[in-house]
Amino acid sequence: MTRSALTMPALTMLGFVALALTGCSARDGDALVLHGNVDIRQISLAFEEPGRITTLWAEEGDRVKAGAMLARLDTTTFQLQADQAEAQLAAQSQTLLKLRNGSRPEDITQAAARLDQAKADAARAADDVTRLKDIAAHTAGQAISAEDLDHATRLAATAAAKVRELDAALRLARIGPRAEDIANADAQMRAAKAQLAQLRHAVDLGTLRAPADAVVRSRLLEPGDMASAQRPVFALALVHPKWVRVYVGEPDLGRVRMGLGARVSSDSRPGQAIAGHVGYISSVAEFTPKSVETEELRTNLVYEVRVLVDDPADRLRLGQPVTVRLDTAPQK
Repeated sequence: MTRSALTMPALTMLGFVALALTGCSARDGDALVLHGNVDIRQISLAFEEPGRITTLWAEEGDRVKAGAMLARLDTTTFQLQADQAEAQLAAQSQTLLKLRNGSRPEDITQAAARLDQAKADAARAADDVTRLKDIAAHTAGQAISAEDLDHATRLAATAAAKVRELDAALRLARIGPRAEDIANADAQMRAAKAQLAQLRHAVDLGTLRAPADAVVRSRLLEPGDMASAQRPVFALALVHPKWVRVYVGEPDLGRVRMGLGARVSSDSRPGQAIAGHVGYISSVAEFTPKSVETEELRTNLVYEVRVLVDDPADRLRLGQPVTVRLDTAPQK
């Protein structure tokens, strides 16, 4: 009799311990009581470009807002390259502007004057050839040698070619640059602009900013360290969303539905429950995700459920064990 009285309370206690370890459910009237842990999404924050860290503004435990500056690299090299690219862009822009504006009126006037001068020279050379031929004809070739006549003829031909050259130059000056040359200069300017934007972006990436409201969990590097994309500087825990991961056995799965209201409480604040609701129900069963002693509990299949909580005061901590009460009363 005495042995039986001692055994029953012990078995009852072991049952509660097993219930807590496995996160399985218990019934409390229309409420389903579950045990789980708080989950928070985490970010490993690193620089995209390699460089040496010059400044860190955040410490472990700090709450940071989205966009807040957390760290900075030495970006002197990128800044100098950006300055050079900016100067090259300005030069290319002026070249394109010159081509689009075409020839200046003064350039056209100058080309026309050169053509007029060449025409005058060509006319004089042609007159010289005509005169020498007349003299040679009247003197039977005695007053003018054949060499002199050939030399004058060549000079006249050269003068005529000069006229044709300057006439073509004047037409080109009036037409302006080729469309292909303008397009090529425009493409070079856009390439220079893209290079400048890339370098400015590299300078901007030298400042590490918080991507969202978060809490700094770990500060992994210090000023003077070499940073890279493979070496995170901070580990951040996102403030939103925050949820509790619990597991529901198959017999109680039908009582749980999306949007179901929940109350989440912890041992540290037993009388201050936090409101929440069911935001995820797994469609796949899995084994009880805790080590237990008995073969029966090791083979239990459960379904993961996530209870999203509204915790603006940040009372729940990552990994904290909590109790979840789901109001599973039938909807009227």
